[in-house]
Amino acid sequence: MTTGTPFTIDQIDLSDMEFWELPWAEREAAFALLRAERPLAFFDEPDLTVNSPLSPPPGPGYRAVTRHADVTEISRHPEIFCSGKGAVSIPDLPEEMVEYFAGMISTDNPKHARLRRIVSAAFNPRRIKAIEDSIEEVAVRVIERASSLGECDFVTEFAAPLPLEIICDMMGVPPSEYATVFRCSNIILSAGDHEYIPEGDDPVMAFLTAGQELVDIMNELSAYRLDNPIDDLTTALISSNIDGEALTPAELASFFVLLLTAGNETTRNSITHGLYALTQHPDQRAIWMADPAGVAATGVDEIVRWASPVIWMRRTVTEDTVLSGEELHPGDKVLLFYNSANRDEAAFDEPDRFDVLRSPNPHVGFGAAGPHFCLGAHLARREVDVMFRELFTRLPDIEAVGEPDRLRSNFINGIKHLDCRFTPA
Repeated sequence: MTTGTPFTIDQIDLSDMEFWELPWAEREAAFALLRAERPLAFFDEPDLTVNSPLSPPPGPGYRAVTRHADVTEISRHPEIFCSGKGAVSIPDLPEEMVEYFAGMISTDNPKHARLRRIVSAAFNPRRIKAIEDSIEEVAVRVIERASSLGECDFVTEFAAPLPLEIICDMMGVPPSEYATVFRCSNIILSAGDHEYIPEGDDPVMAFLTAGQELVDIMNELSAYRLDNPIDDLTTALISSNIDGEALTPAELASFFVLLLTAGNETTRNSITHGLYALTQHPDQRAIWMADPAGVAATGVDEIVRWASPVIWMRRTVTEDTVLSGEELHPGDKVLLFYNSANRDEAAFDEPDRFDVLRSPNPHVGFGAAGPHFCLGAHLARREVDVMFRELFTRLPDIEAVGEPDRLRSNFINGIKHLDCRFTPA
């Protein structure tokens, strides 16, 4: 991978981890070139067996879907572009591993519709209202715990605790398990980053071990809730029965792992990217701070577009089809690059401008419209809104200091650490 700019189209290799270590601006320049010249570029699959003999060998390669219109078209047609072969892994994984780590997002109808129907029933309006009310309480608690520090790591003190504590409270996970949940979710979404998986350790074995720890927590908690039900989401999920259908213990555990990773890491990274972006664009920060309630909706969606916390999701072609003039055949893999779609000049005016008043904003930061649109999008938006509203009120001069310490990943646009400073409250 050549790190200089400008790129030529043949210098871009999305399967090379060195590409994902480039500065954000260089990466986005490469995607702009792909959108313009090779919107469905073909890449060989990375060889993951180099780091883990447990990894499957590379498959036949994949197409990188980089235009907004193509991402949205694929998302609308799950009958042609399925998720059941694996949505979060480029190589094909054993079916039990797909179920273990991805669950509902790696299923197709009718199974996907069944799972989503049962889970949605547990999120009734009363429970959603209770969760929304708790967000403000947790945000205040998190901010007050760190408010005397003056300088700290924004990720560990602010951005990470908020979604972690909300999800754990929601599921009824005791505070004694918070550290375990935090550690395991970091490992599962680490992509082998050596901060979370020491060099020399087998990353696949680390993922499996971390996943099993979370499954054990859920199995123990759900068994206890069968005899000791309370008003939490775990009790609701194990008692939900829609037309005679209920979650199996394995499905419940898989949903728990998905909720803790997808619902925790993505919100954490959106909040962190948000502080960094608002620090880099003080004019936009001033607009939001002047009218927190009025700007909240557009401001939060712009942060999600800007951050694109999940970089891609995979689909597999089920029948002969044509997309952007390219013939696709059954078994072909396509990766929907949400980060690229969210910078597409054809979908956004001045896409490289951070604008907290952007409207319309058809971003795909929660996925595009279709059956796999993020189930927790409303909750995530609310968490980001409340966190910044409380920060603006309680620590109004908080700002990022220095450059973010980025996660070495081609799947999660993560920030591991970000120094911040503020006047202690």
